[in-house]
Amino acid sequence: MLLQELPSGLRPREKILAMGPQALTDAELLALVLRTGLRGCSVLELAHQLLERFRGLSGLLGTSLSDLQTVRGLGGSAKRSQLSAIMELARRAMSEQLQQRQVFESPHAVTHFLQMHLAHCPREVFAVMFLDAQHRLLQFEEMFQGTLSQASVYPREVVKLALDLGAAAVVLAHNHPSGSVEPSRADERLTVSLKNALQLIDVRVLDHIIVAPGQSCSLAERGVL
Repeated sequence: MLLQELPSGLRPREKILAMGPQALTDAELLALVLRTGLRGCSVLELAHQLLERFRGLSGLLGTSLSDLQTVRGLGGSAKRSQLSAIMELARRAMSEQLQQRQVFESPHAVTHFLQMHLAHCPREVFAVMFLDAQHRLLQFEEMFQGTLSQASVYPREVVKLALDLGAAAVVLAHNHPSGSVEPSRADERLTVSLKNALQLIDVRVLDHIIVAPGQSCSLAERGVL
């Protein structure tokens, strides 16, 4: 079903022009991007299905092209390329915001940024947000993949990049593909190990955030740092 086949009061295009984008639901905004649905499934229904499958906008923004390809109705390259372009624009816009202001002026923005980048990765990924003296983002770097431990994450690599970038502080982050964000003993030991290594070059570890779809855990709030 095309958008123009919907009743006029339900058409997102008319609604956005009359009332502004803030008046539209997440599904209606997504429907404007998708433009068409499937046989027996309106574009709004398809948008609702996508949001439900990926657990909301943050989950959809964090998904990959290969994940989108498995969704009925997104097998064609046009819709997938459009969605991917919009998702990448959102990631870059958020990165620019974090480069222009202190990251902890908006803890929610930091968590959302990390969820967009890491939460839907099928394997554990360890990443670092390198920050300047004003705690603005210098660089976000995915550094290691696989089961995290002191043996698999090399502090010297984190220290080297921190020196190269002239970082004053870092936020450590990784995902839990299992869906639980409860930190393990290995997570806590790794945090302390990296904190001690970075202290030698006067770089502060502000937090270590664990993310999963729709969930996050701050080890600083748990008292590990």
